[in-house]
Amino acid sequence: MAAQRVAGEKGRFTVKVLVTGASGFLGSHIVDACLRGGDTVRVLVREESDISRLRTLPVELVFGDLRDPVSLRRAADGIDVVHHSAARVTDRGSPAQFRDANVDGTRRLMSAASNAGVRRFVFISSPSALMGIRDGDRLGIDESEPYPKKFLNWYSKTKAAAERLVVAANRADFTTVALRPRAIWGPRDYFGFMPRLLAKMMTGSLPDLSAGRPVYASLCYCENAAAASVRASRAQGVGGRAYFIADPEPVEVWSTLADLAERYGAIPPTRRVRRAPLQALAFATDMLWKLPPLARYAAPPVSRYSLALLTRSATYDVSAARRDLTAPAVDHQTGMTKLSAWIDEIGGVDEFIRKAQS
Repeated sequence: MAAQRVAGEKGRFTVKVLVTGASGFLGSHIVDACLRGGDTVRVLVREESDISRLRTLPVELVFGDLRDPVSLRRAADGIDVVHHSAARVTDRGSPAQFRDANVDGTRRLMSAASNAGVRRFVFISSPSALMGIRDGDRLGIDESEPYPKKFLNWYSKTKAAAERLVVAANRADFTTVALRPRAIWGPRDYFGFMPRLLAKMMTGSLPDLSAGRPVYASLCYCENAAAASVRASRAQGVGGRAYFIADPEPVEVWSTLADLAERYGAIPPTRRVRRAPLQALAFATDMLWKLPPLARYAAPPVSRYSLALLTRSATYDVSAARRDLTAPAVDHQTGMTKLSAWIDEIGGVDEFIRKAQS
């Protein structure tokens, strides 16, 4: 890899990196982690993206789009490492939109990177790539877990397809690696699972779907995910592999939501709802949202995917990532403290919810 040693810091080196999704949540933290590591950072952003924060940082802006091969060639020129964080993660979208963004966009970017002589490609995948329709609780699974035969939704299916492309592209002169951070959370997140659930609790509209049993989940604080991505840009022996990335310890979902409600003066989810009717509603909604006018322009009120995130236990064995990449540095309580400080900084929980709902 074309790299420059950092004077006086044994074993450290800097590279020129390209970050996609840099105007978004995780991508912004990858940018920060790269800058802290001394890397020279270029970001690929769309013309319509909010780049106000990026303009305050020592980064090079390249305007383009994953659908535009010319802009991708321009973005990849002279780059050593690509951190590919951009993806379609919204609840709405047609199959073609998901394929174009998550699969074809990744293929185009990898092709541009390889042709430009990029030496390493770090892909931000997701454990959702392994979520099947008929899955139940899955505790402590590792990277030997196979892909399901039937995926839970188009996001899961297209992330799996993109991950397979990335892993298969690995070769001696082009190292590719996929990371699967689970349920990323933390400062700067306005649209992920945590702000959406907090917004529902602020209005008392989030019911308790636990059915009286604990639901365990691995989460991944944003800085832990970003640190893993930077480490993956440097580590040896990671090519052609996928890694689960998560915080040091899993959490119990419903008690965590109750703690979140108490912290921000929201209404904890205590109203029990029978799961069977809700599952039937989620199935009906998923079928209805296959209609193009709905799929393209509106998010479903409930889906089997969103229901699974709140009712299925899902924890991951991250020993491979700890061995080959890095141990997560931020634990859950420290992350919550940092999240609270950021919410205060942007004007308090009401402003946070307002932005999350805009």
